[in-house]
Amino acid sequence: MIVETEAYSQEEEACHGYKKKTPSNEVLFGEPGRFYIYRSYGIHHCLNIVTDKDNFASGVLIRAVFISNKNERSASGPGLVTKTFEVDNKLNSIEILNNKCLWISKGKSSLEKKDLIQTTRIGISKAKNIKWRWYLKRSRSISKREKGDRNPNLKNSTNNLYGIT
Repeated sequence: MIVETEAYSQEEEACHGYKKKTPSNEVLFGEPGRFYIYRSYGIHHCLNIVTDKDNFASGVLIRAVFISNKNERSASGPGLVTKTFEVDNKLNSIEILNNKCLWISKGKSSLEKKDLIQTTRIGISKAKNIKWRWYLKRSRSISKREKGDRNPNLKNSTNNLYGIT
């Protein structure tokens, strides 16, 4: 279950497509519903989903995923997500629904706005006050909680709230 995301748009400085389309970011300007994979600081890959419309750079970074029957922190950050799911540049530009490697599907539970925390993005130096990061309040698998938001106890965490085992 995806439990934390961040959004980016070419209209703001933190987006890879802010200045212009280049060979390294052209997927971000492409058809929505594709993976945009890039290497962050030469260390780890980041998994993004291209959103909005063709010829407009926008996407959503998958920051954290809860995986049942695994350590709750095993995919709690963009680098851990890609390491856990073995994501690298080979998956760049493939469709998120029509592939045999990695896909996203609708979950069994429905969420409401009250289930989410909306806050600022992490690890960026520009446009850092924009509140385009969301995380599931009851998850213990997110990368970083908002100041003052306490980690839920295990009894009230993602596992029990949404019947995930």
